[in-house]
Amino acid sequence: MKQWRISKGLSVLPLAAVALLWGHGIGSARRARPQSETPTKSAAPPQQLSAEGQASLRAIIQAGNLPDLRWPDFSDYDKHVQKFYESYGYSLPWVREGKPTAQAQQVIALLLQADQKGLSAEDYDGPHWADRLAKLKPVAPQPSEADVARFDVALTVCVMRYISDLHIGKVNPKHFDFGLDVEAKKYDLPEFLREHIVDASDVAGVLAQVEPPYPGYRRTIQALHTYSELAKEYDGNQLPATQKTIAPGDSYPGVPQLIRLLRLQGDLPADANVSADGTVYQGPLADAVKNFQRRLGRDPDGRINAQTWADLNVPFANRIRQMQLTLERWRWLPVSYEKSPIVANIPEFHLRAYDENFKIAVTMNVVVGKAYGHETPVFSDTMEYVIFRPYWSVPYSIAKAEFLPRIARHPEYLVKKGFEVVNDRQEVVTSGTVTSEVLEQLRAGKLFIRQTPGPKNSLGLVKFIFPNNYNIYFHDTPEQVFFSKSRRDFSHGCIRLEKPADLAVWVLRNNPGWNMERVRAAMNGSTTQQVNLAHPIPVLIVYATVIVTQDGIVHFYDDIYGHDAALEKVLEKGYPYPS
Repeated sequence: MKQWRISKGLSVLPLAAVALLWGHGIGSARRARPQSETPTKSAAPPQQLSAEGQASLRAIIQAGNLPDLRWPDFSDYDKHVQKFYESYGYSLPWVREGKPTAQAQQVIALLLQADQKGLSAEDYDGPHWADRLAKLKPVAPQPSEADVARFDVALTVCVMRYISDLHIGKVNPKHFDFGLDVEAKKYDLPEFLREHIVDASDVAGVLAQVEPPYPGYRRTIQALHTYSELAKEYDGNQLPATQKTIAPGDSYPGVPQLIRLLRLQGDLPADANVSADGTVYQGPLADAVKNFQRRLGRDPDGRINAQTWADLNVPFANRIRQMQLTLERWRWLPVSYEKSPIVANIPEFHLRAYDENFKIAVTMNVVVGKAYGHETPVFSDTMEYVIFRPYWSVPYSIAKAEFLPRIARHPEYLVKKGFEVVNDRQEVVTSGTVTSEVLEQLRAGKLFIRQTPGPKNSLGLVKFIFPNNYNIYFHDTPEQVFFSKSRRDFSHGCIRLEKPADLAVWVLRNNPGWNMERVRAAMNGSTTQQVNLAHPIPVLIVYATVIVTQDGIVHFYDDIYGHDAALEKVLEKGYPYPS
């Protein structure tokens, strides 16, 4: 099995229904709250504290700070911690007769493995648990009340952080102005611990249900494990630099190292006939570079130019970090969908729609907003209707920057390009020469520019509306040339579709009579027509720079908007994170 194909032996939790998100999977998932475990009651009650010990415990909680922690400030969790201990009468639920409970030990074992989930064990005090445990029985014959209390609080804070991080992510997506809402997913953490963890017979089983239920998430987790092993195996030395592009047939001293690197990642089959000590770049090795280029969204020409050389030299540690950031974003997504969604992934420049059986029904390339000044936002909403032969109402910002200067120089500009001036009731003021008086009203925002329907319209012949605060929608385009490019951020923010008719047929599948023939007729007709969907459809605009497709192949994409960099910068500051 190829190294970059994830293991099919990865165990998966049952889902009510399965779909494929980004070529992954998203569907009606298991319930957001874990099913209750049969509790295992300890023989002894929670550790009782003296009046002095309780006062000390209360002081720690009220301060929202425990110096013992890797991240001492837990002020964002202090109310949760207080409620948790209030429910136990300020006794210590993780300790019985001076010893950590079996559940406490299970929790600690999971915290120590946090890296396997794309998190960091250090964030949950990984290096400190051995010393803390050593201060409790059976290692210490008479643990102090202070040691026992600090152990209990540290574990409570760390497990609350871990559960929250695993379930909804560390940082609230609204901090980045993303239109994703994690509030509805949040657990009542004190109740969650008390009912599902403190006396659970299988802590690992409960916490496994906390994670996102999507197959694509689990494939990314497995890819993370694979690349972590690759990072240990590969020495990380850079390929030899070259002053020119290496084409098939050229001599290149880095051939032996390139063979090893591409074999490790699975781009070069293990049985490929290549000379491990040769210096000629050719044959199967060039094909392997093409495979590598495809996985990174590049033009697969098999030539090692400056971009491909840089891609090949990206350390595995950087790829691992990309996966960790992508996993954080997986945790921001809604837990389940009643209906199959349409998903557009910005860095991938790709859209997928899913049928009622959660299979990919439509897939296509897309053009997204320009990286500077016109970024497509990340959000979720619901598609409600389709408009055939739409007008394009030019946003004021675009009119001011691009149209008005041209009109000032050439008053006939609009009529030549198929535009007209309208008032706020969409009544035509002029479809010909723009006078100075009309131009002034345009500048003042009292009149507006719109483009008439037709094949030259910037929105093409159909647009798909999911009303949102960003005024973003999917649409056709007359500029088909951009779909052949590997990087496709050329729009003002809306998403242009490579195959709009295919999507129209799919979204109208529950509207009687709307087959491809009727869709084509509406697109090429003579009137503007709005068709409301029989069943609204969820829409997700997401941002993932790592995609693990159903066949297990790992794809990496550029951080075109810098969202990965912004997320990493916030995460580096540690707790408390923006909530």
